[in-house]
Amino acid sequence: MTTIALCGGVYSNPYALRAFLDDARARGADRLVCLGDFGAYGAEPEAVFPLLDGVECLAGNYEVAIGSGQTDCGCGYTDDADNAFAQIAYDYTFRNTSPAFAAFMRTLPTEHRETVEGVDLHLVHGSTLAVNDFWWESLDDDGHRMRVDASGADVVCCTHSGLPWTRRVTRSDGGETLVVNVGVIGRPANDGGTHVWYALLHCDDGAARAELVALPYDHAAQAASIRAAGLPEAFAATVETGWWETCLEIVPPEERSRGRFQLYKSAIPAFDAGPSWGEAPAVPDDDRPVMPLFGSALFPARLWVYTNFHCNLACSYCSVASSPRAVPRRLGPERFTALVDEAVREGFTELYVTGGEPFLEPDLADMLLAATEHLDVVCLTNAMLYRGTRRRELERLAGVERLTLQTSLDGPDAGAHDRYRGAGSWERAMAGLDLAVSLGLPVRVGMTETPDNAGSGEALRTLLAEHGVPGDRVAVRPLIARGHSDEGLVVGEDDTVPELTVTADGWHWHPAGADLPTSPDMHLGGPEVSMAEAKRRVVERFLTHRRADGSMPVIYQCAV
Repeated sequence: MTTIALCGGVYSNPYALRAFLDDARARGADRLVCLGDFGAYGAEPEAVFPLLDGVECLAGNYEVAIGSGQTDCGCGYTDDADNAFAQIAYDYTFRNTSPAFAAFMRTLPTEHRETVEGVDLHLVHGSTLAVNDFWWESLDDDGHRMRVDASGADVVCCTHSGLPWTRRVTRSDGGETLVVNVGVIGRPANDGGTHVWYALLHCDDGAARAELVALPYDHAAQAASIRAAGLPEAFAATVETGWWETCLEIVPPEERSRGRFQLYKSAIPAFDAGPSWGEAPAVPDDDRPVMPLFGSALFPARLWVYTNFHCNLACSYCSVASSPRAVPRRLGPERFTALVDEAVREGFTELYVTGGEPFLEPDLADMLLAATEHLDVVCLTNAMLYRGTRRRELERLAGVERLTLQTSLDGPDAGAHDRYRGAGSWERAMAGLDLAVSLGLPVRVGMTETPDNAGSGEALRTLLAEHGVPGDRVAVRPLIARGHSDEGLVVGEDDTVPELTVTADGWHWHPAGADLPTSPDMHLGGPEVSMAEAKRRVVERFLTHRRADGSMPVIYQCAV
């Protein structure tokens, strides 16, 4: 049996390269191979050169560029921000690479093929298509097949993308190719660890198997070296945290959704137009060039929970098709409590409890009280059921910190409101609002703008101010063409900011599309899916939609 240790993407990191050499030898590797890109984010390219003695090397795009005196790395980035950081790294590496090292680079092949223990082995840098091709694990079957067909080898080993993975791919001729992306040793694999990755390939009697190896090394020395050289802080921060802060836009949605950061701050829009209301979170001022999608204006840290779907009203424009005849689809207090705990762990800061009509849930007061011990809570209600037992339950909520009631009124009088929500509903809603205010409960109001009440928002604010609800706690939102309504604003996950929502049916992109029968396009997964995975799916879908045309969505908030 022959064991080959393969690394890639040294990125001017002599500390990791030394660790690779020692670890591979300790594991019994017969041969040591580097698939290219000796330089990039690090500060010590010349310290790498002598360590390559005894290592079989390929030329990556860096070696091709530096060896031929090109003005950029030829990395294959297409985004301006990605290219800006890549240029800083390349210019530094080019200036600090000796003529002797550059001459060595010119002697290297860009690919190598041989038979090892009966295994047809093909070594490349990017892929079998190009030296700077990114061979991502998330490529579709056709993308993988095209690359293995271009080789036909039993095993293809590559690097360049920075993320390690292995996969057996069936070729068009019926044969099978083991693809091994060995990762890189120059920086972490965007996985939150300070370790880096390489691969061991074991060949024996015509068969091959691969082993991905996590490699610890003196990452603190590498980070200190980067800072001492005056290179961008983002390069050093990635080494220390394990999360990429540069060259993000090239990463596909599936892989990028697993990292901490997804967007350059320069890409975040101002949200000063469109069907938006409510204040969007500010872009964090933390000196990083990037930010997470979650917790931003593009994916607020606000979790929506549908306690149920049945309702005492049958509003003709209800976006989730609630009514007295709707299947209740109750979440239940046990599931609700578990979701609150999970929301805290996942970094949510707000909980919006809605339905249906939440006050039809017999345990609602206990559920709200428990939730307010951990999160800011807003309960959306039509305010029409505050009688008898429910009034006593409402009184239990008086004076509870972190709790707000949000109700709906569609105008300063019964006309437009009752037309959509039922005769007498405006008067009862106002009575409920007055009761809540008299108990000292904070109250917000949302008005859905319809053809019948357009332009009456200010009149409603004036009226509500007389009832103890300030104008800044009243918001007007557009009618949505979802659920029972065929008219209004058309919203979908491809053009609307996500607000993660959970129901008895699972996870949804937005509370306005939380009814599975009428909004299957906004369904993210069933109740068996964890909250962490639901968040990741939101991020992946968001990035997928954005990549399609480069645009950002608009905010349609159901919250005040």
